[in-house]
Amino acid sequence: MTAENRDTTVNKILAPRTGTEDNAAKGIVLMLLAIALLSAMDASVKYVSDDYPVIEVVFFRSLFAFFPIAFVVLRDGNIGDLKTRNLRGHLGRSLVGLMALMSFFYCLKYMPLADLVAISFAAPLFVTALSIPLLGEKVGLRRWTALLVGFVGVLIMVKPGSGVFGLLALIAIGATFCYALVLIFVRKLSRTETNAAIVFYYSLTSVVATGLLLPFFWVTPTFPDLLLLIAIGLIGGCAQLTMTAAFRAASVSIVAPFEYTAMFWAVIYGYLLWGDLPGWNIWVGAAVLVASGIYIVHRETNLGVRRAKAARLQAKR
Repeated sequence: MTAENRDTTVNKILAPRTGTEDNAAKGIVLMLLAIALLSAMDASVKYVSDDYPVIEVVFFRSLFAFFPIAFVVLRDGNIGDLKTRNLRGHLGRSLVGLMALMSFFYCLKYMPLADLVAISFAAPLFVTALSIPLLGEKVGLRRWTALLVGFVGVLIMVKPGSGVFGLLALIAIGATFCYALVLIFVRKLSRTETNAAIVFYYSLTSVVATGLLLPFFWVTPTFPDLLLLIAIGLIGGCAQLTMTAAFRAASVSIVAPFEYTAMFWAVIYGYLLWGDLPGWNIWVGAAVLVASGIYIVHRETNLGVRRAKAARLQAKR
């Protein structure tokens, strides 16, 4: 799974832990579907990126992703959920998210799809590390160890000093870091804001910001490419809703590991469309990252359960 490409969806670490294991099968199927859709969108973005500037692709991605999301909000009659008293927080989240999305799309143009997806697996590591200074959370020895192991996986993939990726690797890591910052923003915003509001203001900011810049970068698309650009946004919006439904259907610890199936799709698309196959360092580094990421997710989930039980016991006293 890629980085801010998943934009407003609450990440596996941040998603509300409201699901139950009774719906585990449903949650897993929904997650697999969401990742398949997002992977198709990633491949489509890479396919059109040679002919159209990043600003234009992001504009179509943001504008048409807004339609399925708005449809669901209107259908459920949740207009009141869009009210907010924290526009500054939404603006910060939106701008950082837009930076992550644009950086990721830029890297998609030049990097093999599977390589970029593998690097994006570092997001949970950055979230855990950033939660210490920005949220005041305590991280124990086990999670620190998982973090260090995960960053070793990143180093294996980018091979510093080898000149394999160079600046592109730094941009990809920067995009992943920005995505982690987005998730910290979401964690703070979710204390007072609804998911609908977080989705709405991010989409609105992205459309407005890229729309203002669009006249300076506009390249008139051919009709087939126009359809593909529209499809990129629609698929992204539907995938976002599907992933949110997956986290609601089952617990985070059950659903989250299936996010890593993005690597399977990235390899398939990369090979069929561009003849790319990841090198040994990508496979090894991705395996290390996935292992550390899954451990962090399970550790976060277990700690969340313990905190909830402690809070209930404290309330009874």
